[in-house]
Amino acid sequence: MTEITGKYADFEGLREKAVALRRAGLSRRQIRDRLLVGNNDILNRLLEGEPAPEWTKRPNAKDDLREKARELRLQGWTYDRIQVELGCSKSSISLWVRDLPKPVRSRTAAEQARLAGRMRWDHELAVRDAERRKTKAAAKEEIGAMTDRELFLAGVALYWAEGAKDKPYDRRETVAFINSDPDVITVFLAWLDLLGVAAERLSYRVMIHESADVNAAEQYWADLVRIDISALQKTTLKKHNPKTVRKNVAEGYRGCLVIRVSQGAALYRCIEGWWSGLASDANARLRRGYRPGKV
Repeated sequence: MTEITGKYADFEGLREKAVALRRAGLSRRQIRDRLLVGNNDILNRLLEGEPAPEWTKRPNAKDDLREKARELRLQGWTYDRIQVELGCSKSSISLWVRDLPKPVRSRTAAEQARLAGRMRWDHELAVRDAERRKTKAAAKEEIGAMTDRELFLAGVALYWAEGAKDKPYDRRETVAFINSDPDVITVFLAWLDLLGVAAERLSYRVMIHESADVNAAEQYWADLVRIDISALQKTTLKKHNPKTVRKNVAEGYRGCLVIRVSQGAALYRCIEGWWSGLASDANARLRRGYRPGKV
């Protein structure tokens, strides 16, 4: 301890002045400069027992988290749950709540570990889902408004993937399309409209399991393609096999819609030719050398 001599000999008088300045709201630096005290040990002794004014206290960015952690601990939360909820480290949580009573455990250590792992995984899934939605939204913006040619090429590829096709062993040059995705149906109809296929040449039929809500499905597809439900052809019902474990049994299950173009032989031949042109160009590109792009 520093011996009080020289200009600090009148320690009590100096302390009285220091305390008065402290209570007046001055900081340590201001008191030091006012009383010409250059020794920190002496300054500490002069101000011993006197709290610092509020304005000199630095705000702690973790004060809110600390209070929330203590609140959750008092509710019986474990360190793992608090960590997942607040995103803090366990070491910080331990410092903040170590004076509080430990919660009574209603689960075994193994059960608690499984719960904590599940909560962390749920949090990870939520983060992944948010990133997934962000990526999809950005990709959607990249498409923008399609040109007629872009829609034309998309329709050709879509039909060849999902539409009926002629086979050497089963000659059927007809244009028939079936799908359960309303967006796919919408793109296909926009493509037919681009090709100038009149609405009068189109017929529609629903295919669905007999155990589903058939009437609701018929109304849904009729509304989608903008026709009266009475204009639908007779619905094809698939027999229900109770031994089969089906996944498409949710409330949103509406079966498939079949779209057929009457007098479609000439159109079918064009579609097959268009697809052949697309495939030939793709093969030529590969022969020139495959250069994968960045996605």
